[in-house]
Amino acid sequence: MTYLMSIFMGFLQGVAEFLPISSSGHLALFQAFFGMEDFESTQLFFTVMLHFGTLISVFIYYWHDIMDMLREFCLGAASLCSPKRRARERGRIPPARRLVLLIIVATLPLFVVLPVKGVIESATSNVTFVSIALLVTGFLLFFSDRLARGKKNERSATVLDALLVGCAQAIGTLPGISRSGATISAGMLRGYDRTFAVRFSFLMSLPAVLGATILEFKDALEVGVDPELLPMILVGMAVSAVVGYFAIRLVNLLANRGKFGKFAYYCWAVGGVSLVAGLILKV
Repeated sequence: MTYLMSIFMGFLQGVAEFLPISSSGHLALFQAFFGMEDFESTQLFFTVMLHFGTLISVFIYYWHDIMDMLREFCLGAASLCSPKRRARERGRIPPARRLVLLIIVATLPLFVVLPVKGVIESATSNVTFVSIALLVTGFLLFFSDRLARGKKNERSATVLDALLVGCAQAIGTLPGISRSGATISAGMLRGYDRTFAVRFSFLMSLPAVLGATILEFKDALEVGVDPELLPMILVGMAVSAVVGYFAIRLVNLLANRGKFGKFAYYCWAVGGVSLVAGLILKV
């Protein structure tokens, strides 16, 4: 690995993680067409740190939301243990606490994915599957912009809304299906305000990404880390964090302007070209 490769992979992770173009799909195609199928297994620690970099960008961008949610989570837990406090707060649940509850509900469908995790991971080596999934992502994005603007936010979104958006996140674990694209589109379909749809999508990713990063970090330490590669790994992580931050800003800007569906053309182009190339090259 070189510094140039580290910067490139950091940039790719930062862009594809948040823009609705499927980071897993791009990584799968990159590995297939450039003969790097063993990259993730041999550079597991580097891959984990790239994900950690994008996790940092979410924490920075939504810092105030996260602090409010942590505070309300603690207050909510205290309320459950105190009947008097619970009685005083009845019917007056703060928006940040409702948001915590909605995110917990939206995370539940991911547990259904755990038994078939191996099947999903094996799909990353199937270029045809990934290419078709990118085409499907394109259609999701294309029609999301044509939905009526909703008004729901953390004050008015229901448990059913959160559960269905969570199902979209579970589907987004498939390589080629954009997690952010699927969840933001599902939120808009359920009548979410466009700004809230984006914010909810990225905030609900925190428990899943943080949990996966911790588990993968443990596996990476067992595989071992080459001390000589640490500077390159840190550079890649920093690049993914910085690029990820601006990618989040771009998604918010385009969603607010009703331009979210513009990414559909990119997904169609990449999916179509990779599908044809995969059939020709038989990869």
